[in-house]
Amino acid sequence: MDHVLVALGETKEEREVRIRSLFNFFDAANNGYLDYAQIEAGLSALQIPPEYKYARELCEVCDANSDGRVEYHEFRRYMDDKELELYRIFQAIDVEHDGTILPEELYEALLKAGIEMNDEELAHFVEHVDKDNNGIITFEEWRDFLLLYPHEATIENIYHHWERVCLVDIGEQAVIPEGISKHANRSKYFLAGGIAGGISRTATAPLDRLKVVLQVQSERASIMPAVTRIWKQDGLLGFFRGNGLNVVKVAPESAIKFYAFEMLKKVIGEAQGNKSDIGTAGRLVAGGTAGAIAQAAIYPMDLIKTRLQTCPSEGGKVPKLGTLTMNIWFQEGPRAFYRGLVPSLLGMIPYAAIDLTAYDTLKDMSKRYILQDSEPGPLVQLGCGTISGAVGATCVYPLQVIRTRYNAFSITVVSLFFPKEMME
Repeated sequence: MDHVLVALGETKEEREVRIRSLFNFFDAANNGYLDYAQIEAGLSALQIPPEYKYARELCEVCDANSDGRVEYHEFRRYMDDKELELYRIFQAIDVEHDGTILPEELYEALLKAGIEMNDEELAHFVEHVDKDNNGIITFEEWRDFLLLYPHEATIENIYHHWERVCLVDIGEQAVIPEGISKHANRSKYFLAGGIAGGISRTATAPLDRLKVVLQVQSERASIMPAVTRIWKQDGLLGFFRGNGLNVVKVAPESAIKFYAFEMLKKVIGEAQGNKSDIGTAGRLVAGGTAGAIAQAAIYPMDLIKTRLQTCPSEGGKVPKLGTLTMNIWFQEGPRAFYRGLVPSLLGMIPYAAIDLTAYDTLKDMSKRYILQDSEPGPLVQLGCGTISGAVGATCVYPLQVIRTRYNAFSITVVSLFFPKEMME
């Protein structure tokens, strides 16, 4: 540790006093040891929200004998190992070896790790770590920023830690990704998300059409007969019927959901005393409500899409979109465009709650039992998100069936076949 002491410009006695003071800060009850509750309270006092689960992880990594208590000698050993680890990566980034990290050095290190940042983000990163605001990062500042980070200090993990502390702060699986909401290039994220959403919905359009057809069947639904019927009636393009509307509604739905989420976060934060972190429950309410608002706003497009997917065709010809819309307006009235909205909205909050809970649980299990306390990468997060989304969708699926039945109701009530003039 001698070279670390030299970098810090402190003696062994000074370092001992610093570490003991930090231990005493956590041990507010003067128990002589730390437990999970004390570490969580200390991290909360340092503005590190409990939903990051750093307290549990820090407690486990410090508790060498796994007795549920962190004695001072265990805490001290963690500090020795962590400071040495941080010093080594600091030296790797400090290519000039002048004892400081310049913004351009940090940028190059991130770039080598495959992480691109614009000038504003880089300045934000440096500003958050740089206590004295002189534009450079000393080892002391670097150490203080990462000392209580319980995972391996790789450049990727350090970036994700900063992103969480400064940008994300939502547990990744609320209805809106908050990292995007505060991102400097969020318009690019929306554009990319809209394109990706359009591609993904087109790729899964046959499954969506098949799902809707099966949902409206009153008799026992079977997949192969439904596939055969769609193919015979409409051919290959029949599996993509209604996909145009599905793609078109991606952008407005995302935009409405985003702005509603931002507004609701602000309202909830003010109600909690102007808190910047509204907590898991607050994010769940804000995200679920924002999703409900967006769903209500674009619901007529959803209903028309369902009608297009379920209405009969003659020789592969389907009703024109404009004619179908006017038919609903004049024959059923404006309220028909919101038929089935209630069961749709009722599924929003429970879906978000189940999805969020399942995602966090799966991610924690992967970190503990598979990754050995390392941060999960994109593939692991994708797997966790896929499973949690499937669990949430399965739980609220009955409401979706009810909504689809409502949407397609007039197909059997008004008429079984549209007039010839309505066909292309």
